[in-house]
Amino acid sequence: MEIKNLTKKFGDFIAVDHMSLTIQEGEIFGLLGSNGAGKSTTINMISGLLKNNGGEIYILGKNIATHSKFAKMNIGIVPQDLAIYEDMTAYENVRFFAGLYGLRGTELRVRAEEALEFVGLSDKQKSYPKNFSGGMKRRLNIACAIAHRPKLIIMDEPTVGIDPQSRNYILNSVRKLNEMGCTIIYTSHYMEEVEELCTRIAIVDHGKVIAEGTKEQLTAIITDTKEIWVEVKTCEHIDEKSLKEIKGVNTVTIEENIIKIISQAEINNLNQIIQFFINHGLEIRSLQEQAPNLETVFLTLTGRNLRD
Repeated sequence: MEIKNLTKKFGDFIAVDHMSLTIQEGEIFGLLGSNGAGKSTTINMISGLLKNNGGEIYILGKNIATHSKFAKMNIGIVPQDLAIYEDMTAYENVRFFAGLYGLRGTELRVRAEEALEFVGLSDKQKSYPKNFSGGMKRRLNIACAIAHRPKLIIMDEPTVGIDPQSRNYILNSVRKLNEMGCTIIYTSHYMEEVEELCTRIAIVDHGKVIAEGTKEQLTAIITDTKEIWVEVKTCEHIDEKSLKEIKGVNTVTIEENIIKIISQAEINNLNQIIQFFINHGLEIRSLQEQAPNLETVFLTLTGRNLRD
């Protein structure tokens, strides 16, 4: 799949700004972006739900503007918001969505049954989703997207809000789909999922790709920083401003009783950081230096402020 100078405007607002991206056939490609970064708009244009204002999108070498039917037949969408009907059985749901792609008769029945078996819901064919757990609904959502055997599958937050067992099942399903020859675009706010699954990753911000590569290549971007985690008994009296004044400290964030400090790697300031906590009467329960990970890269490149 290839995107060339893709642009989308909503009035004067540029949601996607001349974005270019190449996704190799047979890879699991991670697409990351904060709220409002342009990620969802890009996905909607790839899937044909939104028309672009400029640029081109190619699926399996064909421009979707002139081969829209071909593109839709070869794309499966697993949306973040569940796209299933509560008053239809699991089998009826899959059969309905597969039927939209022109499947009929025996082929339609077989494909629907295969999809339900793949997601572990064969024994729930006659059950209604309104009685399903969140994880089962997510799995049914996947079955509806894959019954027509698409070459490209877009998975938008497929594990949001589910239990660990269902999450693990879905992650394994993603791997199996990839092994079966599917190219997958995977989005998630769970960075560990993207690190675990994806061969390459693109970070999108303000409608543009600001970084792209393997996990190792992205991590190398910020090798000039280190992350120090300090767990304390209480964070009630932390003076963030004074902590940031220590030479080399770039940012400080507090999550419950853990203070996460990003500092310049070349500056040895660990003793000063420890002394800061001692001077302020803060009991240190643990201290560890974290190797840069995808979350650190993402936050460093896109900023740490919440977005609407």
